[in-house]
Amino acid sequence: MKIDLSKQNVLVTGASRGIGREIALQLSKCGAKVAIHYHQSENAIHRLAAEMNSRTTILKADLSQPLEVITLVIDAINKMKGLDVVVNNAAIATFSPLKKDDLDWFEEWTDTMMVNLNAVALICKKTVEYFSGQKGGGRIINIASRAAFRGDTEDYLAYAASKGGMVSLTKSLARAYGKHNIKSFLIAPGFVKTDMAFDFIKKYGEKYVVDDLALSEITQPKDLAPLVCFIASGMMDHATGTTIDVNAGSYLH
Repeated sequence: MKIDLSKQNVLVTGASRGIGREIALQLSKCGAKVAIHYHQSENAIHRLAAEMNSRTTILKADLSQPLEVITLVIDAINKMKGLDVVVNNAAIATFSPLKKDDLDWFEEWTDTMMVNLNAVALICKKTVEYFSGQKGGGRIINIASRAAFRGDTEDYLAYAASKGGMVSLTKSLARAYGKHNIKSFLIAPGFVKTDMAFDFIKKYGEKYVVDDLALSEITQPKDLAPLVCFIASGMMDHATGTTIDVNAGSYLH
């Protein structure tokens, strides 16, 4: 099956590395016009753009700042002359043990919520407003986590809670806006071998991660990207509101 996304304009947040990078590459290979978002990794985002098709747009935004989040969506729409799909991939996972000072711990909690949940909510709000005025509607693909369902370790409470909020947000959007031709989907990866996972691997070891899986190797970003392209194609629209687990059999629910 060949997936042709040549008529699709897609915004991918957190595209400079890891899962987001692979998603952006695969969307581009399928012909999509892609706006790739980054915050600080300017060299990495330009290297990515060089590998993608000529219709790629680079957008910078700090997702902890609400005005920059709003501007990101507006810029994506204006620079691509439309928007059909948004992939909310950007996230932070801060090692934050409970033994930390109360206010320091809470600051890390609120930082995580701002990037992983509040920014996603604001992006969804702006895209729903735009999609509602378009005949073709649109699709929202939110990258959640196994942690939203299974929970995480005590050092990553904020990460798990933020991803749990994303689940409810996505399901609510699917129910509320389906008749506006707006579809919402969740992809819930388990442990994925990315730069963001480095601190966890450093603390617990790779064997600890692999022993928790039904398969014999850690999931890679390339294992998720084709699924995003398939959803973006419209061939999964009647699965709106669903959660697709990609966790190497480490959590089945």
